[in-house]
Amino acid sequence: MDISIHILETSEEFANVEELQRRLSPGNEADIVPIHLLIAAVQAGGLVLGAYVGRPPLENQVLAGFVFSFPGLYHSPGGLRPMHCSHAFGVHPGYRRNELGFLLKRAQWQMVRHQGIDRIVWTCDPLDSQEAELAFSRLGAVCSSYLRDYFGPAKHTQPYGLPTDCFQVDWWLNSQRVYRRLSRRARRVLDLAHYFDAGAKIINPSLVGRSRLPHPNSTSVQDLINSVTAHPSLTLPDKLLLVEIPASLAELAAADLALAIAWRQHTRTLFETLFTRGYMVTDFIHLSGRDSRCFYVLSHAESTL
Repeated sequence: MDISIHILETSEEFANVEELQRRLSPGNEADIVPIHLLIAAVQAGGLVLGAYVGRPPLENQVLAGFVFSFPGLYHSPGGLRPMHCSHAFGVHPGYRRNELGFLLKRAQWQMVRHQGIDRIVWTCDPLDSQEAELAFSRLGAVCSSYLRDYFGPAKHTQPYGLPTDCFQVDWWLNSQRVYRRLSRRARRVLDLAHYFDAGAKIINPSLVGRSRLPHPNSTSVQDLINSVTAHPSLTLPDKLLLVEIPASLAELAAADLALAIAWRQHTRTLFETLFTRGYMVTDFIHLSGRDSRCFYVLSHAESTL
């Protein structure tokens, strides 16, 4: 399949992006980034990239994915610095096995660096294993910020009826960890065995119920809270921790919404506690198979970058 990535700049191209968004989120008009906003953002330094599939020329190809980001500012010890906010990103379900998401983000990495900017941020659901695998395993992003119910009661932002908790993902474009993942000789994907060999431990191994659905391990969370409460000034001894999440949030929420909400509360407590103790998300592991399992890798910040 022929795939090409293009910078989008015209109202006709933005109309195609708007239409693709409607296909990705049918009925959620409030989620659509409209044409006029795309035009204004691009004129102010924003970036819209489109992934096209099919044989050239371009007019014969189909827009199958896009990414949209705009410039902003963040506070650093040296004052305000520029960054890009990656606000919207999507790939048509029929093309998600063709690396379009990775190719779009890689092109975004290249173009934003040309603007002299070294950081891109975005939000993602901590229970979305597909987004996590792309961000942390494939792209080399990191995270140490947990945002509770970020979008509030706006239900269109969370199709499963869960609180809209988010990670703030940080993508440091010039870091070695990002280069190692995006270079032509990318680092190999690390699996569970590699991290076990490095001394990592699973802090919340899931429990499988009669329905074969994964249940959160509440005992592990309480043990962590008790340890932190008893020794608030001490550093946890483990440099590498693994936090398990369900392999498919959509399947879990469809089968048992109460269980999905329990996972939200469980992982919220874990991530907030670990982030305050100096840990950050640095990788993601997806074990495929009949009983898929997924794990975030958290590294203590002092030994991470």
